[in-house]
Amino acid sequence: MNKKVCVIGLGYVGLPTAAILAMNLYDVIGVDLKDNVVSKANKGESHFSEPHLQSYLKKAVTSKKFKAFTTTQAADIYIICVPTPLIDHSNLIKEPNLDFVNAAALSIIPFIKKNDIIILESTSPVGTTANLEKLFRERNINTDDIHFAYCPERVLPGNAIEEIIHNDRIVGGLNPLSTKLICNFYKTFVKGNVVETEAKVAEMCKLAENSFRDVNIAFANELSMLCKQDNINVVKVIEYANRHPRVNILQPSVGVGGHCIAIDPWFLVAKNPNTAKLIKSAREVNLKKTQWVIDEIISTAIKGPGSINKIACLGLTYKENIDDLRESPALSVVNELKKMGYSITSVDPNISKLDGLVLDDLENAIEHCDLIVMLVAHSEFLNINKHPKISNKIFLNFTGKALQAMTIGSS
Repeated sequence: MNKKVCVIGLGYVGLPTAAILAMNLYDVIGVDLKDNVVSKANKGESHFSEPHLQSYLKKAVTSKKFKAFTTTQAADIYIICVPTPLIDHSNLIKEPNLDFVNAAALSIIPFIKKNDIIILESTSPVGTTANLEKLFRERNINTDDIHFAYCPERVLPGNAIEEIIHNDRIVGGLNPLSTKLICNFYKTFVKGNVVETEAKVAEMCKLAENSFRDVNIAFANELSMLCKQDNINVVKVIEYANRHPRVNILQPSVGVGGHCIAIDPWFLVAKNPNTAKLIKSAREVNLKKTQWVIDEIISTAIKGPGSINKIACLGLTYKENIDDLRESPALSVVNELKKMGYSITSVDPNISKLDGLVLDDLENAIEHCDLIVMLVAHSEFLNINKHPKISNKIFLNFTGKALQAMTIGSS
């Protein structure tokens, strides 16, 4: 196992992947454009919270199996884990931005040699892997003996190490030999099944996975809005409906955030706007749900006793029990209420500081605010309805996950 691996992009996927590879005795080069990310990584420190990652990094650095740089370095295997954000032309048109992916690929060209492997893990539109190979050929690189494949990441923030090691992986090469070689590479550190397929199938698989989840969340969110109109407890509706042997409705939320589900469906919609109608509708429902939550909070504040101005918002991250704020609908709610002039106190046990927001602990927030709004079901909030001071406050729970708490939209 004398192959050198270069992981380009040291974010929520790239950094754990690099650490795991180093623990599996690969010589690993980490690359990130941000100086602070590289500096921390070289000290064995992560720039985000992720269980077990810090200990993995410390061991990798101490053993001299890992070193980070701000520029790509020569290796035998290159793994691209950079962001693929959206270009937001309007609320109706959102297209994937592949600038980071293309830049990462181009940065490899000065070091490329026969039998090198290039793996794309970044979420990408169908055909991106083939386009990377085309980028090389356009620059007079003979790609006949260079191996390209797409292997989508399946990482859940807060459980990244376990998921990278144990989840099944899909490897789609541009040809059968590339697929086989890159499958064999993943099998050296992945304990789940590693499945061989074509690049386009693997690319579509990633988009299908997250679009499926978005559609199912949209159903729960739309159901919650329908139930509110008829003053029906949506938590009970879902609980009872799920007793059907072939029904499994998810819990409603403030919307959808994170690095995948809120973004990936647009890749399909942008390329096939006249066909991906259900997927587009689901995206619109989940975006609408966030605005619906804002409207419900404002309506409650207006109708409340006296003039309600002080609002405590519980939860800022895009999902429970992590510190990840990417595309967070809860954060969007807080910022919008703040813009409208409400005095907002935010509580999130996973966030210590955030520019522009007042952060407080749960006790003080309940003590000094008139309206308490639960936006994210962090474990610290799940028994909030039993708090001795909550009974004389107006409390809204929009999470749907805290079954023992009050019903969505009730007060």
